[in-house]
Amino acid sequence: MRSLPRSLRLVPALVVLALAVAACGDLGTATPVPSASSVTVMVTPSPSDPPTVTPSPIDLPLPSPSDSPLTTDSPSASPAPTASPPPYHGPLVATRVVVPALGIDLAITKGPAAGVYPYCNVAMYFGKPLGQPGQNRATYLFAHARDGMFGPIYQLTMVRRTPGKMVGMLVNVYTSDSKLHVYKITKVLPHRLTLNAAVAARHDQLWLQTSEGPHGTPGKTQVVAEPVSVSVASYADSHPRAHIIRCG
Repeated sequence: MRSLPRSLRLVPALVVLALAVAACGDLGTATPVPSASSVTVMVTPSPSDPPTVTPSPIDLPLPSPSDSPLTTDSPSASPAPTASPPPYHGPLVATRVVVPALGIDLAITKGPAAGVYPYCNVAMYFGKPLGQPGQNRATYLFAHARDGMFGPIYQLTMVRRTPGKMVGMLVNVYTSDSKLHVYKITKVLPHRLTLNAAVAARHDQLWLQTSEGPHGTPGKTQVVAEPVSVSVASYADSHPRAHIIRCG
């Protein structure tokens, strides 16, 4: 076999040397090895496996003064009556107060005589010169600052010092003529000493009152609400049984 020219016999060696240099890069500089924490591994899911999605954390917002804490707090929350309530011919009075966002649901009765300690387990209303729902005067309801009564109002105002969270909440007041009067809270007035502002009202308005401390503590918290709507309610919803407890 004829031997190749000497110049051609050098080509394979040069090719091997060039490949070795290309594989090593800069022979004078060592290439650092990336750490495990800096390596990003891309995993492509197979068509048969759905991609895994990690949900982002969700922060539940606290109710703001302009927002009602519960979106279900609306007049439609009460069940629609299946039949018209029977005609009512007695005096029109408030019979039940419900603040869904605060868990308040109380029968209403007339307040005791002057000098008698207010009842427990119910809300009470003041008579004249204050009025009843729909009479173009203020309806004034009060109850003790205790659990199961107006305790939540006391908690937000005096304990948590956040009375503004009540602004925007709805208050449902049922009346003896089987009507539902819906009000929206517009302001909270702590440390009040008189009923003058409520007595001076010349339009339908709702006032709620509760204590700010033990018996004898001066000053009351007053919650003011403006009318939103009036609708027909069932007889059962409008005439709860008042379980009065004489406490003190």
